[in-house]
Amino acid sequence: MSAPDSNPSPAENLLVHETSPYLLQHKDNPVHWRAWGPEAFAEARASGKPVLLSVGYAACHWCHVMAHESFENEAIAQLMNTLFVNIKVDREERPDVDQVYQQALSLLGQQGGWPLTMFLTPKGEPFWGGTYFPPSSRYGRPGFPDVLRGVAETYAQDPGKVGRNVKALGDALTRLSRGNPGGAITGAALNAVADRLVREVDPFLGGINGAPKFPQPSIFDLLWRAHLRTGRGDLRDAVITTLTHMANGGIYDHLAGGFARYSTDEQWLVPHFEKMLYDNAQLVALMTQVWQGTRDPLLEVRVRETVGWVLNEMKVPGGGFGATLDADSEGEEGRFYVWRKADIDRLLGDDAELFCAHYDVTELGNWEGHTILNRRTPLAPGSAEENRLAHARARLLKARALRIRPGWDDKMLADWNGLMIAALARAGFVFEQPRWIEAAIDAYGHVVTSLHHTGGAEDGTGGLDRLYHSGRGGRPRHAGLLEDYANMGKAALTLHEITGDTAFLDQAVRWTETLDRHFWDEGDGGYFTTADDVGDLLVRPRHAHDNAVPAGNGTQLGNLTRLWLLTGQDRYRARADALMSAFSGELERNFFPLSTFLNMAELLLGGVHVVLVGEGDDLEPFNAILRTQSRPTLVVSRLAPGQNLPEPHPAAGKTMVNGRATAYVCQDMRCSLPVTEPDALADLLAAALPAGDPVL
Repeated sequence: MSAPDSNPSPAENLLVHETSPYLLQHKDNPVHWRAWGPEAFAEARASGKPVLLSVGYAACHWCHVMAHESFENEAIAQLMNTLFVNIKVDREERPDVDQVYQQALSLLGQQGGWPLTMFLTPKGEPFWGGTYFPPSSRYGRPGFPDVLRGVAETYAQDPGKVGRNVKALGDALTRLSRGNPGGAITGAALNAVADRLVREVDPFLGGINGAPKFPQPSIFDLLWRAHLRTGRGDLRDAVITTLTHMANGGIYDHLAGGFARYSTDEQWLVPHFEKMLYDNAQLVALMTQVWQGTRDPLLEVRVRETVGWVLNEMKVPGGGFGATLDADSEGEEGRFYVWRKADIDRLLGDDAELFCAHYDVTELGNWEGHTILNRRTPLAPGSAEENRLAHARARLLKARALRIRPGWDDKMLADWNGLMIAALARAGFVFEQPRWIEAAIDAYGHVVTSLHHTGGAEDGTGGLDRLYHSGRGGRPRHAGLLEDYANMGKAALTLHEITGDTAFLDQAVRWTETLDRHFWDEGDGGYFTTADDVGDLLVRPRHAHDNAVPAGNGTQLGNLTRLWLLTGQDRYRARADALMSAFSGELERNFFPLSTFLNMAELLLGGVHVVLVGEGDDLEPFNAILRTQSRPTLVVSRLAPGQNLPEPHPAAGKTMVNGRATAYVCQDMRCSLPVTEPDALADLLAAALPAGDPVL
């Protein structure tokens, strides 16, 4: 990494100039924090000091703990200021920075996480690090002051050791950014991966065996798709068991809706109470897809409640969505969400006994003397008892609203918004909720308006559309990443499929052009995380691994495939094939984090394109059929009379039959005869070939 020389910044905390709520949480620390940027590294070079990089996010409990114990401590802060140039990063604003140094920590043989504490040379090269350090030795961890002195002493007195670490880590990071190309992915390979993954699922409580348990929606999406291809009941059961226990567990907010980030135990009871936009977007999408195949009323209720929470609590002015709700309030994790039985008895009166029996409320509680609400009985929609419980929940929610709320990180992230826009629009169509679709369109418009700009000819882009990654208070920040373009492209394509508006399709095309121009690796293929004109990273990450959000290369594989199916343009198919080949060799090494990539490979192998020609209510019988289809490989075009798909699409020129709304089903760029009856459309879809072998 390089940066222009400049005069060192004054000896003060400079985070007051930032927009990130997380960075602003640290603006009054006695630490002389700097934001990530060339000025901070120029100061390190001028002073000869190493860099202390601290990465966290606003809803992170242990980040708060370390801040209170160390960064607010005058003596520790003085030690930091004397020995280091201190840089604070919000991992949600700069996930690319976090990704590089999390990889470096892993290469040091340590478990990653937040807060991330890394020590760098003035060129940004990592040489040692860790995560949380206590203010004095405990938990088997060294005290932070001892770490600071030890690292500074090694840096000053043993440059050879530092240099060896720098070289070893740098070489390894470079290797990790290279591809692992292979051949085409087959349906049999997809089924084999599902067969291996399902063995890792807890058969009684769902989720991947052990604790903590994360929702991991991409993995369960993969298992659900495999069930649809193969008919295997064990794959179906793994998904339904997982969603049912999550939907009933303490990881779910039974009063306001929405899921916490993960459960600290195997039973989904005790969450890490932070609520993230990206988790809830992926879970809404997965529950909607599974509901289409099961009609499970529990999943419908949880989708409706979670969407309600998003629209009630996560919208920012203008229509987009904020990032997170904190785990802590009043300095305690979970305080906002937990209850004592005496309070519930007082608030609910005659309904208290019923509520306590259904929601695991006891005098002793189920967590540190308090109760985390979790559902212990099956849902019985429409029953008198269920209606009483709904009224009881509403009264408790009203009472909870009087408590001091957890902090809200209201910055808007393009990639997370893209996930929620796509999920909200799809759920709005499936559950016949036009208000949700309108909210998705509003959020999309707000992102395009506030986080979008057009590069000029002078920057070599020829006027390509560009995105910022984040924004808050009208201030966009940080160059857009692969996931921003991929997730917003997915949102645009979803809105196009649901509304028929070609403006959404055109925007997805423009963002794909930007990715091809600024992110594509001309050597090994695949997309880098960062653009070629962003020069503040040690290496440009490049991978297809899901992390907290789906891998951008996986999502973009789906976008390219959908563009090929929607337009018939072979260039999209060729780029999708090249992208799949760029990472398919990873299957032989570690397929566990490749779920999104593999799910989109299934779309490439077996995508089915439904072309509807008609308008308004005339299309509603066909829409009713599509709502019943738990079929992730469906792509839909909606054409008004006289509107055509472009050449060379095989459905170009297809029209209505005898003035009636008409459907065509296309696969492998061959289309069926026209049908005008919804049952005929259902028959055509049932006859469409799956992506994989029908049985293992």
